[in-house]
Amino acid sequence: MTTASAIFHAGRKIEGTLPAKTDYLDMTTGYERIWETIEKVGICMLTTRTTSGDFRARPVAARPDRANECLYFLTDARSAKEHEIRFDSNVGLTLIDASAKAYISLTARAALFADVLKAQELWTEADSMWWQGPEDPNLVMIRANLLAGEIWDGPALKAVELFEFLKFRFTGSEPNLGQNRKVTVQFGDKATS
Repeated sequence: MTTASAIFHAGRKIEGTLPAKTDYLDMTTGYERIWETIEKVGICMLTTRTTSGDFRARPVAARPDRANECLYFLTDARSAKEHEIRFDSNVGLTLIDASAKAYISLTARAALFADVLKAQELWTEADSMWWQGPEDPNLVMIRANLLAGEIWDGPALKAVELFEFLKFRFTGSEPNLGQNRKVTVQFGDKATS
């Protein structure tokens, strides 16, 4: 399978087509791989837009809800992200599973709400570092309703990567780094605020 585009490899622009050895994940496999990675990694970067239009990212602990295609986050009602989401509910989320070389970018629409019962359901012992409990008046939740996601999935063996780059350095032959896979997933209408 080839796709017309200009790509970069080792800092060099390569015109023409994406190599046929690139294996594109199918939508079902990509959807499952995205959720598996979210559930494994747990921490993601949440990007919001400030009132001046700048982007701001910070790490947050994701509480995934696969059935409703959304992620929940606990946050402080006095935080900048709370104000930024009220200004613009469109958010970006990124996750990296470095050991599996999986890189995920998610587009979502965020909603803020306070709900003691939901907070009790999502609560972990680590949350006690920031709040006095699920009933804390400064605790609010963000529900990020997933709209679209992309995953870039690559070979995971560092030793192979090192060998192939050394081979390239000494022989000039193109490195064989295995298969790189990418899929774009559109999430359904399950996620509602």
